[in-house]
Amino acid sequence: MKRHFPLRKTLLAVALGLSAALPVHAQTTVKIGVLADMGGLYSDIGGAGAIEATKMAIEDYKAIDPKLKVELVSADAQNKPDVSSALVRRWYDTESVDAIVDLPTSAVALAVNTISVEKNKVSLVTAAASSDISGKACNPNTVHWTYDTWALSHGTAAAITKSGGKKWFFLTADYAFGHALERDASAVVKANGGQVLGSVRHPLDSKDFSSFILQAQASKAQIIGLANGGSDTTTAIKTAAEFGLVQGGQKLAGMLLFISDIHSLGLKTAQGLMLTTAFYWDQNDKTRAFGDRFAKRNNGRYPSMTQAGAYSGTIAYLRAVSKLGSAKDGAAVVKAMRDAGTFDDPLFGQTTVRADGRAIHPMLLVEVKKPEESKKPYDYYKIISVIPANEAFRPINEGGCPMIKG
Repeated sequence: MKRHFPLRKTLLAVALGLSAALPVHAQTTVKIGVLADMGGLYSDIGGAGAIEATKMAIEDYKAIDPKLKVELVSADAQNKPDVSSALVRRWYDTESVDAIVDLPTSAVALAVNTISVEKNKVSLVTAAASSDISGKACNPNTVHWTYDTWALSHGTAAAITKSGGKKWFFLTADYAFGHALERDASAVVKANGGQVLGSVRHPLDSKDFSSFILQAQASKAQIIGLANGGSDTTTAIKTAAEFGLVQGGQKLAGMLLFISDIHSLGLKTAQGLMLTTAFYWDQNDKTRAFGDRFAKRNNGRYPSMTQAGAYSGTIAYLRAVSKLGSAKDGAAVVKAMRDAGTFDDPLFGQTTVRADGRAIHPMLLVEVKKPEESKKPYDYYKIISVIPANEAFRPINEGGCPMIKG
């Protein structure tokens, strides 16, 4: 029997890259947990916005497959692996959660991913960045969405080094993500004929960057690479401005910057920064429609790339559950996501989930606009180039994923 969808559902199916005639299953129930930073240094890039983006994905997908019953729970990861692990075990053991979305830091993600394998659930890592997640720590139950340290460093560091920024010094967050970002960016700098003069590591969520910026100035490096994220990055940039680092002839390179960071800094401070991003709300008609809709539900704030990742990662996960008719076998759901092949994601474009769990898609190299170039709220980026998916992410045979042979 042919199923008929109202016009809205059919158009939505096209927008989401879905068939308007999905297999008919009995009532299928799936429970998703959003584990995000709700009040810390990453709350602006994930937080309540990640929950809202996941809700939007659930609403949109249920319009396509009404037989899919989806429940949502959320909690604050507190950016602590021990707290997150205890919470996730409770979710899996007593609350029947099937998948976890967001996972704000690499340390949290790596800890939770291990539990997802143990319990045969699914980790949708849409916020944490370490390239080890699809490398030496890859597993059958994890999909790494949005971006990673390899993609960020190869986009930004390669462009800057090729344009003459040969001598680098890194200001690095002292935990798994920062270490991975410095490692990956350093490799890019050296591969393009540059050199790394040194680095200094700072604690997560530092409030005073004075001593670190002074060390960066003293290095005499042309480029100060910021291998950190969230408020650590914005605080470092503000402190560098106070110390006249840029006026003294050095330049800042943000390895991980979000549109919320640019909003916090203001275009006067952030103008000219180059960065790599997986998503920009003003790129095309589909991204603009999502961005405007999200902003109306999120106090006027436009989506970060990780919030966009929570949306598109959830859509891809629900598509796989719908195909299988069940969410109970986490490894089987992830396999279905891989087996889906290349699809046109509404926010990221042509996307493929590889055998190592890495979702690959185009990345954007952008430059922050000057204040006079911005014509509307959150109109902050000039797209310099679109990096094709097969160039944007690390080749599958170079990551050390134990699931990949040869």
